[in-house]
Amino acid sequence: MRFPFFHVRGVALMIVMTCCVFLFSTNVVEGVIGINWGRMTTNRLIPSMVVDLLLQNEIREVRLFSTSKNVLEAFSRSGIDVTITIPNQNLKGMLDPKAVRRWINQRIISFIREEVDIRYISVGTDPYSKAYNNLTFYYASDVLKIVQNTLNDAGYGGKVKAIISHFFDVLNPNISKPSEADFRPDIKNILTDLIRFQRENNAPFFMDIFPIYYVHLRGWDSEFAFLDNKSNFSIVDYNGLKYTNAFDFLHDSFLWAIRKAGVRDMKLVAGQVGWPTDGYPNASPENAERFYKSLLPFVTSNRGTPLQPGAPIDTYLHSLSDENLLKIDRGAFQRHWGIYRFDGVPKYKIDFTGQGRDIFPTKAQGVTRMPQRWCIFNGDVSNVTALKAEFEMACQYADCTPLAPGGSCSHLDFQHNISYAFNVYFQMTGQYAENKSCSFQGLGKVVPDNPSIGTCIFPVEILAAEEAVAGVSFGAALLGATSGEMIHRVYRLAMLLPFLLVFILTLM
Repeated sequence: MRFPFFHVRGVALMIVMTCCVFLFSTNVVEGVIGINWGRMTTNRLIPSMVVDLLLQNEIREVRLFSTSKNVLEAFSRSGIDVTITIPNQNLKGMLDPKAVRRWINQRIISFIREEVDIRYISVGTDPYSKAYNNLTFYYASDVLKIVQNTLNDAGYGGKVKAIISHFFDVLNPNISKPSEADFRPDIKNILTDLIRFQRENNAPFFMDIFPIYYVHLRGWDSEFAFLDNKSNFSIVDYNGLKYTNAFDFLHDSFLWAIRKAGVRDMKLVAGQVGWPTDGYPNASPENAERFYKSLLPFVTSNRGTPLQPGAPIDTYLHSLSDENLLKIDRGAFQRHWGIYRFDGVPKYKIDFTGQGRDIFPTKAQGVTRMPQRWCIFNGDVSNVTALKAEFEMACQYADCTPLAPGGSCSHLDFQHNISYAFNVYFQMTGQYAENKSCSFQGLGKVVPDNPSIGTCIFPVEILAAEEAVAGVSFGAALLGATSGEMIHRVYRLAMLLPFLLVFILTLM
């Protein structure tokens, strides 16, 4: 029996409209996978390369720890939501509302008008943590309020949100169960007031979760740091909820502290989550790959945590690439969080879409390496004092952290240790004339053959395509869909239309 043509056409039209409404109007919330990008490196990838790299890997959220005009301009019309960061050392100057107003006009609104999708302004980086030289910036919440109120007054408060990232040491130490968690006594009143202000402005709570570090600090089973449920160690809370990994444990610990501050419906975002590949116990590319292989499908599954099942958890991976100029006051691992090496080559397999595929991500395109040559020790040990001085000088300026105990180059003998230090200095200085950066008082020599040994890679750096730009560094929940989300929805609609067309034709 054939249906009347007009009736069939009407039914088909209703189906198409229904699908369009579903794609564009329903509020299907999914956990977002973003990434952090720091630029404390000797030779930097140019911003346009990084934007292309993110787009190729379908990453639509990025947090910038340091930036400049050319960096933000590269994100214009990219569809990538951007978080920009005010460094801790600049917070005191932001207590002046007039200074904040000028800064927002020059550094936020002007770029929004250039179609940079600024989503969040991060007021400091873990300003309430005591992990960095025991410094605590107690006035960070005052700065956040000034920033958010200025955004509100300028008409951008619905588009851009001020946030503060929180390291796990804002919680009371050594809790045995998540329900015991509360904020440290010295900051409890400050964070309670801050959280309530942020909730009134519909801003999320950013928490930094580093399972490898937390598990080692607590002396727990190292397997508890992974999300693939291979640990024999677990924690059962007083309410009967069971915890089989550190991510869930820390998330729900933060959630309990927030609830004790009187807020029960605040969105939590994992602002920094990562696994280093060197300079720390269990830090390796293999373990990093394993960690992300279970973490990312967890984020996209919206499984949630024992205390908050089904809740999407936006997660920013830490970080895009290694940074060989970062301070290492907490350990050599601080320079080795990168999923990519400094040259834009991935260290291991990772599927940024959260589908769990066994794939390498896209490499950075357009990178130019310096010539394939290395600087090594010439073997002259006649003056050990001078040799030691040259070694120490090289490591003072260049990154020798792989030589640290447990590092990827910690197995080298005396002469190869010297060669590694000479080479990283040689590369850092742009392979400057042989009689300069590979001199070392006549102890160095340039060779064309790669001296790498086993797991220890003697690097050849990339050309300095992008130099540091001086100036103030700066870091929104968008109403409705972001441009990146719109692109994704259009793509889904385009994929669905052929099937709709076939369905319509079968009815006619």
